[in-house]
Formats: sequence, C-alpha cells, structure tokens
Amino acid sequence: MRTLPTTFASHLASGATTLCNCWKITRKDGSVQGFTDHDEALTFSNVTFEAETGFIGTENIARIGLAVDNIEVHAALSSGRLQESDLINGLYDNAEVEVYLVNWQAPDEHVLMTKGNIGEVRRGQLSFMAEIRGLAHHLQQPQGRLFQSRCDAELGDGRCQVQLNNATYTATATLRHIDAEQTLQTNELPTYSTNWFKGGQLEWLSGLNQGAVFEVKAHQTLTDQTSVLKLWQKINTAPAVGDQFKLTAGCDKLFQTCQTKFANQLNFRGFPHIPGNDFILSTPSQTKGRKDGSSQNR
Repeated sequence: MRTLPTTFASHLASGATTLCNCWKITRKDGSVQGFTDHDEALTFSNVTFEAETGFIGTENIARIGLAVDNIEVHAALSSGRLQESDLINGLYDNAEVEVYLVNWQAPDEHVLMTKGNIGEVRRGQLSFMAEIRGLAHHLQQPQGRLFQSRCDAELGDGRCQVQLNNATYTATATLRHIDAEQTLQTNELPTYSTNWFKGGQLEWLSGLNQGAVFEVKAHQTLTDQTSVLKLWQKINTAPAVGDQFKLTAGCDKLFQTCQTKFANQLNFRGFPHIPGNDFILSTPSQTKGRKDGSSQNR
C-alpha cells in the first residue's frame, strides 16, 4: 500500500487538484533526463523536468502479484535532449524510468507512482512510443549459467579475458568510400584476413555518427588490399568520407574459434561436448564421426 505525504494527501482530498505527470529517465550511459506533460518546466529532487516535449502516458495500472506492470509513453522527437540517433544507438535500451504524480503548483509535493525500465521502442517519422516495464519483469529474465555448446561470455569481458586492446583484435581505419547500400570501404586493413571482423563491432570515432556502434555482418579483403564491410543495421545518418571508426574482431562463440583465433580455450565458457537438442532422436549409424545427436549426425 502506498503511503502519501501529508501535504500531498491533503491536496488530493481538497477536491480541486493541480496535478501532472513527470518522467525521470536514467540512461545506460548515466545521463539523467526529466520530462513532464505540464506546460511549464518543473524542478524537484535536483532534476528539471522539461515541458512541451509531447510526452503522453497511457493509464498506469498496478497489478497484484508478480504480473508485470506496463505503461506506454508516446512522445514527439521535439526536445533538444531527445535525439533520434540516441534511440537508434540504444542509449535508451533498458533505461531506468521513474513516474511521478506531481502537484505542479508545489513540485515538492509529489509521489512516486511506479518504477521500471524501458522495453520495446517503436519509432515513426516524428515521434516514438516506448514501453515501460515494471520491476517484476526482472523476475522473467534468465539467471545464472546457460548450459549450451557455445560460449556465454562476451568477448573481452572479465570471464573471457581476451585483451581487445591488442592490435590483433582491434583496428582503427578511415572511411574511403560508401555505396548506395551503405557498404563501407577502407584500405587501412590489408593485414586482416576475410571475415576477421565478421560478427564484431564497428564504432564511429568521428563524424555525425560519433559514438554509434554497429555489428559487422561481413568483412571481405579484396586483392587490391581494399577491405569491404557490411553492417547488419542500416546507418540512418550516412557517414562521410574521412570519418574514422574502430573495429573489434568477431567471435561466433564456438570452441574451435576460441582456440584457433584467440588462443583462449582455457577461458571458454561453453560446453562444447554437450549433446545436441535432438539427442533422443539419434539412431545407430555406420558412418564415422561424433554421435552427439545433432541433426547432421543423425
């Protein structure tokens, strides 16, 4: 049961209220932003809640038990702090959100209505809609180790321990050409073999996309030492020739890759000899090879 501050409770009981909604967003990069559906900016708890940003929230329904509370927020991309590029680059993914009911005549009279994280975000030409999931959604997330043949560590993290600052696994290059399909070309990666950066990351170090990170779909080194890079995600703001970017080698999470590409098999965090999902359907076979129940060995 929510306990209201005495002054706020008295205001609600007065019969004539001056209420508005405020949203406090803490992004994954630590940036804190405030927005309100009131027509003037409000400040409390050392946060300024910006007005006239087009924020509209749906009804806030609190459910009993462990069901996940969901709210949707519709907003126009009109605020100087609400940039479409930040949405695309994932800075708002799983951002922490606090929703307040506020007396706009006395902003210090407010109550926290719900707290959660941003879930699915859908974008239009001029606006976006964000889903706010209640804290109970954390109980639906997998916890602990996942038993599978592939590694469940992230390349370069504390469990993997691959040193990505090594020039073998990280390279900096300059964009020399980009075509209509946004396939990138550079001539500064001649020593890296084809697909060395496949599955890795490309981070823009300069230009309009500075700070944006994309996953590499394919990497090909041509005979004239030109390297061609394709990305999984479309770059909404086309980069310019001369923009610099950093590449990180890709890892497909297989034990063989961990051993041959990174010489890191002692830190492999998967179970390469675990039977396949169709092990129960495996049948005797005269062919040679490992019988692990996977579809290719049935």
